[in-house]
Formats: sequence, structure tokens, C-alpha cells
Amino acid sequence: MGGGIARWMGELARRSPAGSLVVSTGQFPGSEEADRLLLNPVDRLPIPSTRLRTLPGTWRWSRRVETLARRLSPRFIWCGNLKPAAYPARWTRMRTGVPYGIFLHGGDLLILRRQTERSLVKRRTARGLLQSASVLVANSSWTAALCRGVLEQLGMAEDDRVRTVPLGADPDVFRPGIDSSEVRRRYRLDQGRWLISVARLTRHKGIDTALQVLAQLAPLYPDLGYAVVGSGDYLATLERLSRSLGVADRTRFLTRVPNADLPALYNCGEVYLGLSRLLDERVEGFGISLVEASASGLPVIAGNSGGVSDAVRDGETGILVDPEHPEDIAAAVRQLLDDSRAASDLGAAGRRAVERYYNWDRVAADVAAIGRECGRSGR
Repeated sequence: MGGGIARWMGELARRSPAGSLVVSTGQFPGSEEADRLLLNPVDRLPIPSTRLRTLPGTWRWSRRVETLARRLSPRFIWCGNLKPAAYPARWTRMRTGVPYGIFLHGGDLLILRRQTERSLVKRRTARGLLQSASVLVANSSWTAALCRGVLEQLGMAEDDRVRTVPLGADPDVFRPGIDSSEVRRRYRLDQGRWLISVARLTRHKGIDTALQVLAQLAPLYPDLGYAVVGSGDYLATLERLSRSLGVADRTRFLTRVPNADLPALYNCGEVYLGLSRLLDERVEGFGISLVEASASGLPVIAGNSGGVSDAVRDGETGILVDPEHPEDIAAAVRQLLDDSRAASDLGAAGRRAVERYYNWDRVAADVAAIGRECGRSGR
């Protein structure tokens, strides 16, 4: 599955020692091949994973997780998201006593905050799911603060259950110096200079702002282009915008890119743009692609919103900008295009930060330690 949540959960599953984990989920196309790569079993219900959110799906999932818990006697249950994963976890805790924790991502809490303001039923449901959890793990300090605010809104006293685990990248997979000649040929990225974004094509990702920046810079940099890696419902709107701005010939929308091509594509870039902004119930809770770019040695220019400041150290691994001001962003891009030494220094510092801290091995170790602390003793 695509997206940051799936990446986070997949990386945790990959790094779990044999015999330490059972994953419970639904069916997904291509899942058999992915499951074989893991050291631990994946127990899949005979329904699509998208159906787990329905009432019948949640019921079947809850019964299945309870059955697994009674058979395996696990110490702890991790929920990849609040809804729907916390429903079977709470059901199982009430019947078997197995404690659980919830991973929180940012946008989920924004949606929850609105729902609980409008609906007493949703307020009571959310309170039950959150109050029964032993720990709530946020992907950034911003998400953690939002979580505490939601708990207060629900009338729950401040406690120490909210933890922060910033996310990471795999420095063995994403690294500088990868030969990009093949992906340049395949995706029509000529030998000019390329700005690059890897993102789902939704409004809050700021791809529209990046296109405005490209239009400002185009007269100054005849060899500059913009590669956008991702898919989503906003594609047609962005394509129209690129044409209206006169930069369609400089823009590549790469919508069907396998994960295996991403490391080389990052190596095609001069500067990474991650211009996410806070919009309604959409936010960048952390920004995994930002640290993947850093792992690849790219200088990063990122929108200072949500949890992005946990992923990009302003002035050290990248530059934080106001995502609503294209002129300021264009000035930051010019700074890096015109000063290769400064760009190289930011990229090198980002690489070191991933090697030392922003990596999945550290994330997995942090999560495992929390699970041991909050789990029940014995098997």
C-alpha cells in the first residue's frame, strides 16, 4: 500500500525479529509477494483491507484479533491507526486483557477533533478508544501536541501516555551516488537540473505552489525542470495549472513509479521541494519523503507546517519556508541553485542526520522499547 502510514508499518514489520510479531489485516493486491519477504506471519482476513472500516468488516476483524490473542497470548497489540485498528484492539483488551497502543499521524487527529465537536456519539467512541489505550505514539512533536489538545477536548486529564517517535528513512536504500541514467531515460528526465517532489497529489502537499515557483524561476534557469513523483485526484488540476503557467514542458508528472525506482529518482534532483501546508483536515504529520531526500544527499526546502520541523533542521539539513509565499520559496531555491557549496553542505548534513537518528532501525528500537514497557509480562 502507498503512503506514509503504510511505509511506517511496513518498516516496523520488516525489522521485527522472527517469532516476535503477528500482523493482522485484510487482503490487498500483491500482498502474497510482500508477505513472503517478512520474517513473521501476516494473518489476512478474507476481505479487502478497505472493507475493514465498514461495520461488518470491523466486527469480523475484532473477532479474529480476539481469536489470535487467545491462541498466541501476546504481550501487546499495536494499532497502525486510530480508526479502524483501535476497534478490534479495544474489543480484545476488554475480553482478554491484552493492552494496546495507537500510532497517530496528524491528519487523523484533525478529523477526530472536528468529528467530536459535532457528534456526541463520535465523542464517546473516540474517548473510549483513546482512554483504553496504554500508550499513544505520535510521529512528531507537533502531532503529540495536537494529541494532547484532543485529549483535553475530550475531557481526559493530561498524562504521560503520549510519546513522540520521529520517523525515518533507510540509509542503505536511499543514498547519494546511485546511477540515475536508466530512470532519466525511462522517465524523460534529460540532463538538465531538476527540482523534485515525492508526494501524494492532494491539495495540502503544495505541488501547485511549487509550479508557481518553477514559473518564476524559468526565465532565469533555462535548464530547470520539476519532477513530481506520485498520484492522486489532484493530478488533472495540476496538469492544467502547469499549462496555464507555461511550464508544462518543464514538468514531469510520474504517476506509476515502483518503490524500486525511488532511490535513483531522488538522485536526479538538485533540490527537494516538500511544500506541504495545513489545509482543513490535511497536514504533514512528519514527512517521510523529506528524510528520504536527506538520506539521498539532497538539500531540502520544506513548508514550515505540521510536523515538518521534526524532519528538517532549518539551516542544517534544509531550509524551512512559509508554504503560502511562492516568492520566498523561489528565493530559497535560487540560493541553492546558485551556491552549490551551500546545497552540498545541507545535503551532507541531512545524510549524516539520517545515519545517526532519522532511520527505521532507530524507530523500530524506540517502538519495541515502548511495547516492552507497556506490555504485560510473560508471553
